[in-house]
Amino acid sequence: MDIYHIIKRPLVTEKGTHQSAGHYDATKSKKARGGSFAFEVHPTASKPAIKQAIEKIYNVKVLSVRTANHVGKARRHKFKMGKTADWKKAVVTLDQGSHIDLF
Repeated sequence: MDIYHIIKRPLVTEKGTHQSAGHYDATKSKKARGGSFAFEVHPTASKPAIKQAIEKIYNVKVLSVRTANHVGKARRHKFKMGKTADWKKAVVTLDQGSHIDLF
C-alpha cells in the first residue's frame, strides 16, 4: 500500500488542537516529546506503516502511534436502516523538535 493511501486526512478537532500544542519535558525515565496529532487512516494500516508514512510525508520524527477502530453507527433514512462507515483513527506522538503545521 502506498504511503499516500495509508493517511486519509488529519482530524482537526478541539481536542486534537489542544493535544498538538502540548508537550512534555524530559525526565530521567522518559525522553522529551512534542505534541500529538490525530489522523484518519486506512482500516488495514498497521502501526509501523502509519509511522513510516507520517515520517516521510511530513518529514518529522515519530515516537509512538496509538490506533482506535471506530465502528459505524446505525442510522435510519425514511423507512430503511443503514449504517455509517467504519473507520480507523491514529494518534501520532512526535519528537520534541518536530511539529506539523496543520493545526
